[in-house]
Formats: sequence, structure tokens, C-alpha cells
Amino acid sequence: MPDITVRGAGITGLMCAWMLARRGASVQVVDPYGVGAGASGGIMGALAPHVPENWNPKKAMQFAALDQAGSLWAEIASVGGQDPGYARTGRVQPLADDAAIALAQTRSEAADELWQGRYQWRVVAASDVSVSVETPTGLVIHDTLTARINPRQACAALAAALKARGVPIVAQAPTRGTEIWATGVDDLAAISQELGKPIGAPIKGQAALLQCDLGGASQVFSDGLHIIPHGNGTLAIGSTTEREFIDPINTDAQLDRLIAVARRAMPMLADAPVIQRWAGLRPRARSRAPMVGSHPTRPNAYIANGGFKIGLAMAPVMAEMLATLILDGIDTIPDGFRPEASL
Repeated sequence: MPDITVRGAGITGLMCAWMLARRGASVQVVDPYGVGAGASGGIMGALAPHVPENWNPKKAMQFAALDQAGSLWAEIASVGGQDPGYARTGRVQPLADDAAIALAQTRSEAADELWQGRYQWRVVAASDVSVSVETPTGLVIHDTLTARINPRQACAALAAALKARGVPIVAQAPTRGTEIWATGVDDLAAISQELGKPIGAPIKGQAALLQCDLGGASQVFSDGLHIIPHGNGTLAIGSTTEREFIDPINTDAQLDRLIAVARRAMPMLADAPVIQRWAGLRPRARSRAPMVGSHPTRPNAYIANGGFKIGLAMAPVMAEMLATLILDGIDTIPDGFRPEASL
């Protein structure tokens, strides 16, 4: 088995190390900022599917990742002894009018086929779901595929599992063997500068954490806003999508507006205190798909980047494709995920 150095201890880098180590490779993880210091240190954690229509390889791979997430995170928790905060709680989406109801019912039929009968996307009465939400029609979409995970707990759980497998996570170390770069926005910026053209960009997101214990209640997606009850008595709200920004790490009035929207969507949140405000940069490749394969500017190295909003869900897929390529010499990466798609 080869030696492998993974640069980046966010969710993608840690998952790459996990997939390689569980197959016997000798791996080290290097990150000067520590575990989950970038976008992976956020507070959201929605593992939510694309709508079940216009099926394509990206949606199929995301479905497979979501379907297998429960067993994967259970294994990680068992090996490392730490809870990643994973639960398949489903998602509720208010329906605004008759047109939205008709579209949702069409997608319900598609979900029966595309989700292989394992999960449902149904139009139901708001009174029939586990969380109270405002809806003009009295109806909501309820899907049973969506899950949640606590990003910080997930990174800590992966780090613990890697430690149990003998994988060091260090601040500095020379490269040993093959390199995988999973350093998010920093590497996208470096590649863009070296090539003289943008191949990706940082997208700022702002989110809030409220003290509100809803147990295993479903997530809510309303007016483009994710509302995610976590298992530790908190509830996450977010996030903004800011392509232009001045301050990358501090929150502002945009987050105040999101909190107000969430309180209107779920009146039970009216008095829930805000216990944390978070802002950070998420890596989005120019193709908007994950970037996996040979590194565009570093010879004999690989890249796993560009997860953006689906990074938590797609990290295992990205990592497994790289492990298969590096260890077996078998290339399973779809064209849309290759770095060339963003060049």
C-alpha cells in the first residue's frame, strides 16, 4: 500500500484519509489550522437531496451518498467513539399555492422511481409532520431521505476514528508519498492565480445557532432558508450565499434578516435565543460540481475540492473515487467532476 499525504483537515480531507486508511493505506493528514477550521467548522449540516426530476449522474451519485450515509457515519462513530450528530430526520417544505402543490405531486411520483422505493417525497397536511411550520395552503412536502449532521461533531468524529486507525493529523509535515489537496478556498485561489483565470471562487455564508431543543424533528426548508434541529438542543438557521463581500468572517444585517424569516416560518422560534453567529467561506468550483482527480497545477498530486453547499453529503463519494483511482488504478470519476470541467 502506498504512503499518502492529505493536505486539509476539513470534512473532505478527513474523509479522503478515512477511505484510504480503511483500505490499508499509510496516511497522514496535514493542516496548519487544525481540524474543521474552514467551511467544515460551520453550524448547518443539511444532508438534503436535489429534487427528484431531470435525473443525471450528479443527482444519482448524491442519492447514493445520502442513502449510504447512515451506515458510514455509524461505522465512524463506532471506531472513534464520538457522535457525529447524524440522523435521518426528513425535511418539510411549505407549499405556497396550487401551482406548487401540483409540481410537488409530480415530483412525488418521480421520487417513487428515482429513489428506488426506499424514501418518499409526499404532499401531506402540515398537521401530519413532526414540526410546526407556517404554510399558506395548509400543505407541505415531506421527504424522508433528508438527514442532518453536525459539521463540527462530524469532523471531530472522523479525527477520532482516524486516530484510532493510527492516522496522524499534524500542523506541519513534509510530503510522504502521494499528495491529495483538500484545502478548499485557499487552493482554488492558488490554482486560479497560477493559471491566470478563475477556476473557482469563495462564497461567503452566514448562519445562526439558536437554543431550541426539538429532538428528532424534521428539518424545514422555507423561502430558500434551511432550519435544522440538531440533536444537542440547538437549531441552525442559514445560510446566505454571498458572491461579493468585504468581510469574510464576520456577520452582519443579512443574518438578522434570515433569523427574522426563520421566526416567521416557525413561530415556535419567536423567543429562542441566538447563541452563536457564524460566517465563513465555502469553496465553489467554476463548474459548480465537486472537483476530483489529478491536480491542475501540482504534478503527480490529486485534488478534492469545490464541495460548496453539498460538501458534507458528497465528501464520501469524492473520497471513494480518489481511493479507487489511487489504490486500484480504476478511474470512476464522471466528466462533470473532473478538474478540467472548471478550467
